[in-house]
Amino acid sequence: MPQGGIDPGEDPLTAAVRELREETSVSSVQMLAEAPAWLRYDFPPEVRARLSGYWQRYRGQAQRWFLFKFTGDDSEIDLATSHREFAEWRWMPLQQLPGAVVPFKAAVYEAVAAEFGPAVEAVKVAELEAGLQ
Repeated sequence: MPQGGIDPGEDPLTAAVRELREETSVSSVQMLAEAPAWLRYDFPPEVRARLSGYWQRYRGQAQRWFLFKFTGDDSEIDLATSHREFAEWRWMPLQQLPGAVVPFKAAVYEAVAAEFGPAVEAVKVAELEAGLQ
């Protein structure tokens, strides 16, 4: 799940699209939903102790989440970017995400899954009805 900062003068949606492209090379997306609130987590003490430089001044993160539908082909996904952040990727059901992240981020991912679950299910139903799946 690409995540990153918002540049000066940039709105959250523009930042999300930019970060997605920078971290995965993906640009073929359709925005389906936006979480209504900022979601936050704190770094646990053992993580804060390992932070250096720029990150030392932060105690956690506040994030704005967007749900995008990928409209491209898997060949578009390329993690070998100039500032590589991911070693691998895979598709997985939304409800499995909280169990796939570090424990201190799990509550945020549970909130994301709860928020976007209905929209994901609606897309699945629409695609089944259209015979696209």
